[in-house]
This record gives sequence, structure tokens and C-alpha cells, in this order.
Amino acid sequence: MTHQRAASSIPALYEEVRELYLADTRPWVLGFSGGKDSTCALQVVWTALAALPPEQRAKPVYVISSDTLVETPVIVNYIDATLERINDAAIAQGMPFRTHKVVPRIDRSFWVNMIGRGYPAPSRRFRWCTERLKIEPANEFILDRVAEFGEVIMVLGVRSAESATRAQVMSFHKIKGSRLSRHSSLNNAFVYSPIEAFSTDEVWSYLLQNQSPWGNDNRDLVAMYRNAQAGECPLVVDKTTPSCGNSRFGCWVCTVVTKDKAMEAMIDSGQDWMTPLLDYRDMLAATQDPAKKREVRDFRRRTGQVSFKAESDDVIPGPYTMEFCRKLLRELLEAQKQVQADAPPGEATQLIHETELHAIRNIWRTERGDWQDSMPAIVRDALGVELDWVVDDAAHYSHADGLLLEKICAENDVPMELVVRLLDIERSTYGMKRRHAVHHRIEDALSEEWRPLEEVVSERRSTLDITMIPSAPPAEVD
Repeated sequence: MTHQRAASSIPALYEEVRELYLADTRPWVLGFSGGKDSTCALQVVWTALAALPPEQRAKPVYVISSDTLVETPVIVNYIDATLERINDAAIAQGMPFRTHKVVPRIDRSFWVNMIGRGYPAPSRRFRWCTERLKIEPANEFILDRVAEFGEVIMVLGVRSAESATRAQVMSFHKIKGSRLSRHSSLNNAFVYSPIEAFSTDEVWSYLLQNQSPWGNDNRDLVAMYRNAQAGECPLVVDKTTPSCGNSRFGCWVCTVVTKDKAMEAMIDSGQDWMTPLLDYRDMLAATQDPAKKREVRDFRRRTGQVSFKAESDDVIPGPYTMEFCRKLLRELLEAQKQVQADAPPGEATQLIHETELHAIRNIWRTERGDWQDSMPAIVRDALGVELDWVVDDAAHYSHADGLLLEKICAENDVPMELVVRLLDIERSTYGMKRRHAVHHRIEDALSEEWRPLEEVVSERRSTLDITMIPSAPPAEVD
């Protein structure tokens, strides 16, 4: 059988799946996004293994789904319901499938990075979200299975027909004489792509002609794609996996593209309760406009330094300002409240989790000089609730302290942010017996750029002017 088989040879594909499954004791980890390709791959594997005697279906097949915590609400419900059906059907039919949802660590989540640390909305040039929200959680699960079993086989619903680049990447990692490929970044992990040779039409043909073994109606999947007019977002396990782009099965906050046509299509198809999500996403996308960047982002990078574009005095903007981060949180909570009021019963409308709010508050207070402790007031004003906020016994400063410090710094022409940073360093080591690192942290703080932007740019222009002056000819020697 040729590796580049036709999708019409389904019985041969089933036999190949069974042969690979029985060839060794390496567990399988099947990436499931809920979209057509991963559904097709899972259904192919399930149907093939169902033909084996029960005693031969001993090796586990872990079905993992990545929840970035900013998935489109409709998709969250669909995937949760599907995973529950897969679990129930696997138990009832004696199949070896076990479902798991992988999520990013709270300190790596989208909102903690954006609203907490001030990371700007993702773009094609700075797509910081993919690795933190998708690659790391999936790889942590895979590495845990590697530690447990020695090696694993990833089963992915990727297809060569997706793009020429994807086809090239898949062939590059292929093991000669085998249907497996090496994982691009994880040792002891291998990749099997059962529907690699399928075209898009062949995927839909298979799904519509073969009933779902776990009880889903694949026609519902067709309707979801028709309503969204877009493709799916695959489970991302490395940087070679295609981006979601305009994907229907992606994050509702995605700003990598100019317009989210998928969400617009969902709203147009009757789900207008999602309008606040689209408005918020469009507001994030607008911050990528060059003129807007100057309003909402600090001129310093997170390192405290100022960076310029090559051979110019054009400053490369840093993170969102603290003031804008407060605005982002306030509007996100207001959007959540509106969505929860308008959404049909049962929809996943929790846009930001309480654990994320606590993490953001901690970053604001310890890293960004939020002496006024603005988080509780913002949550109270937007949601009308009082959360169980942690009371820190350390030497925190109050809003009144901040006003007094601002007055003193202005009188002495000293940057208030610098003094706040130094005081926060002192506070964080307060009461410790050994403070051997405090001097290094103070030195790092003093080495950051604290001058006004105008002064920094003026110095840069002077430097550029000097480098542009032609050097004088060498003096003649008598």
C-alpha cells in the first residue's frame, strides 16, 4: 500500500491503524479540536480499533483538547459535550479512549499576560499567545506520558492538502520506511497522521457517510462550518502547526487578522448575544494602529529600556500602560456581564476567571506599582460583587501614600516610577534574613531608562546626526 493513499481505500486505512496500534506498547495521544479534520481522524481510529477483539484494545488512546480559556463560547460548549459523549461511549463499548482538556497555567493565561503584564494584542510579528496558550499545555501533557511510558505517538488530523508549507514540513520529519514522523521539538514523541492524504471534500464525505461512534450528529458540524464560513483551529503541538487565522474554531480575542469574519458570520446567523465579544476584540485590534500605539503603550520595553527602529528616532512601543490595562479589565468585565445577561441558557459566558483576577491583581501590586490597589474597585463597579481578596500582611502602600510620594517627587524633580520601583524592591525583601540579591535588583532598576521620552528621543537624534556627518579627511604629514 502506498503511503499517499486515496481516501477511497478506507478498509486499507483501517488495517493500517490496527497494525500500528498493535505494533508496540507506546500509548497514543490524539489531538482533538472539535473541527472536521480532528473529528475525522478520531472517527477513523475509533472505527478501526472497534474491529479488534476487546483483549487487544488494551493500549490507551488519550484524546486531548486544548482550552486556551479564550475559546469562542459556542465551541466550548460543543467540545465539552463531545468529550463527555466520547467518555461515555468509550466506557459503554469497551474502547481504550480517555479524554483530557489541557489548559494554560494561570500565570501564562491570555488575560494575565495582556491585562496583568501589558502584553499588546497579538499580531503576525508578535504572536506571543500560541506558545503560552496552546503549545506549552499540550506538550506538558505529552511529556508527562513520555515520563510514564518512555515514548508516545501523537495522532493528528493534519493533511498535506492544507498548504504546500505544511506538506513540506510533514515530509521533512517523516521516518524512512515508516508511517510515523518525528515530533519537531519533543524527544521520544512521534507523529501519525492517518488522514494525511485526504482532501477537504474527502473529509466531509467520510463524516457524512459514516455515523459518529460516540453519538454526535456530524451534520451539526457541517452547520457550524456553514454558519461561520471558516476553517478550524487544529490542536497546536509545535510551531509548524498552521495558525488559526480566520478560524471558526479559534480564540474569540484573536487579533492576528484584521477582521474576525468567523465571529461576524456567527452574529449574522442569529447569535447576536456575542456582539460584545466582537466589539471588544475589534477594540484590541485597533490598538495595533500606529497612531493608537502611542496612546495606549509605554515607550519603554518591559526591560525598562527604550528601543528604536534601525537608523531612526522612531521608538518601538512597549507594553500597554497601567491606565490602559485598567480600561481593558473594566470593559472586559462589562462585556462579560452583558453576554451573561443576553446569552441563551447553558452557553459558556465566563470570559475571565476569578483565579486570573487574583493573579492580575498580584502583578499590578508587585510589578507595576498599583499602590491604589485598583482591582477590587474595578470588579465591584463592573460586576457589583466583592470577591474574597487576599489580604497581604506585607508592607503595602496605600493610594494616599502614592499621592504624597507624587508630590515629593515633583518637588525634587525625581521620577516617581523609579522611587516606586526601589520601594517595591525593598518591600519584597522586607523581613528576610538574607537579602543578597537586593543590591543587584536595585542596580538593575537604576540602569533602566527613567528620563522623559522627549529627552531620550533628542539624544537619539543627536547620535544619528553625528553618525551621518562625513568624517574629515586625514591630515597631511610633512
